Amino acid sequence: MPSRHQDLPQLNLVFEEPHPTRRIWPVRELVGQIRELVEQEYVDVWVEGEISNFRPAPSGHVYFTLKDADAQLPIVLFRRQAVLLRFRPEDGLHVLVRGRISVYEQRGQLQLIAETMEPVGAGSLQLAFEQLKERLKAEGLFDSARKRPLPPYPRTVGIVTSRTGAVIQDFLNVVARRHSGLNVLLYPVSVQGDTAPAEIERALADLNASNRVDLIVLARGGGSLEDLAAFNSERVARAIASSGLPVVSAIGHETDFTIADFVADLRAPTPSVAAELVTSAQHRIADYVGTQSHRLDRGMRLRLLQAQQCLSALRVDRAESRVTTFLHRSAQRLDDLTFRLESAIAISLRSRCVRVDTLAASCVRHDPRQSIVNARMRLVKLQARLDRSFDSTLKSAAFRLGSVDARLRALSPLSVLERGYALVFAADGVVIRSSSQLAGGDIVMTRLAEGSFTSKVETSSSESAPPDQIRTAKRKSKT
Repeated sequence: MPSRHQDLPQLNLVFEEPHPTRRIWPVRELVGQIRELVEQEYVDVWVEGEISNFRPAPSGHVYFTLKDADAQLPIVLFRRQAVLLRFRPEDGLHVLVRGRISVYEQRGQLQLIAETMEPVGAGSLQLAFEQLKERLKAEGLFDSARKRPLPPYPRTVGIVTSRTGAVIQDFLNVVARRHSGLNVLLYPVSVQGDTAPAEIERALADLNASNRVDLIVLARGGGSLEDLAAFNSERVARAIASSGLPVVSAIGHETDFTIADFVADLRAPTPSVAAELVTSAQHRIADYVGTQSHRLDRGMRLRLLQAQQCLSALRVDRAESRVTTFLHRSAQRLDDLTFRLESAIAISLRSRCVRVDTLAASCVRHDPRQSIVNARMRLVKLQARLDRSFDSTLKSAAFRLGSVDARLRALSPLSVLERGYALVFAADGVVIRSSSQLAGGDIVMTRLAEGSFTSKVETSSSESAPPDQIRTAKRKSKT
């Protein structure tokens, strides 16, 4: 009988021993090692793709994804590099990015740290120009309704341009030829370079605040798109839009257009044309005056010629008579006007004299000195009344005081004592009112009208003493 174990497959078990050289990496250390290797290998790379998931951070850094049909790569553009871009990145834009590959350790994510970026196809300056143009147009900065007409007869024009360029000389030559009385105030600025937008913005603000100019001309000669970049900046565009004075843009050649041209109140193809536009009204007046002066001169010559012909046709005696008659009529009219003038002057003088007399009488009636005299008299009367009232009050008070004094004296105990009465006090100072308060041997003090004496009580009785005893007691007291 076959064994049950013959049908089972034979198993060969192999036991591996632990490898003695195995290395265990912490995640942070491994990712850091990979980042170092990647950064050493891919230091300067160019990557082309389409922007998606564009996300600017409040810190100024920019994050987006660069992708093509098969892959995508996260991109980081830090603020220091982002502010140098001449265009605004947005989703769907095809760009070429230069930078270095790195690894963001917190996410373990491969990313490209960008240094520069430029659009593929159109140049960055042209793209920035188109983006800014569309954005400002949507805000209404190009609307014709907000553009102001130039003052027809400006006295002073402020021009913002380079001090050394040919623009200022061309402008001054045209102004001198067409309107020599116009004042030109130059505010020199840099017309290209990184500092140009800030200088132009400050120039527009200073000229608005100075109250010395009637309008501003922003001028520059021709150049490439890079040369005209300052006039395509948003900073200059908003400075022009916020200007309280009309601004004429005269930048580049006739075929050059900048953002400043669209925002300005008037665009001139060249600085020379700007000078002609500024002086156009005055120039038209000068032309009109010249034309009218020429017509007047011709008319005067014609009238003189006609007068000479008429005078030649008259006889000498008739001419003399007519001249004499004209002189007589003129003299008579002059006398008549003289009389009328003298009469009018006399009437006017009389009217003014009457008015002066009326005013003088009114002043006399309202003379403050009379009011002061009346006030002083009234004050004297009131003072006399006050004195009389005061004397009367004092006398009445003195009378009442005398009456009260007399009553007080009549009721005074001292007055009773002066009539022969006395006050008897016990040793403790209590007034003796009854003989029941005393006993034999008590010491009492008797107060008289003049002085006092101390005595000793021998006997006391509640009955009144007879008069002869009282007299005897008085005699004893005297002795």
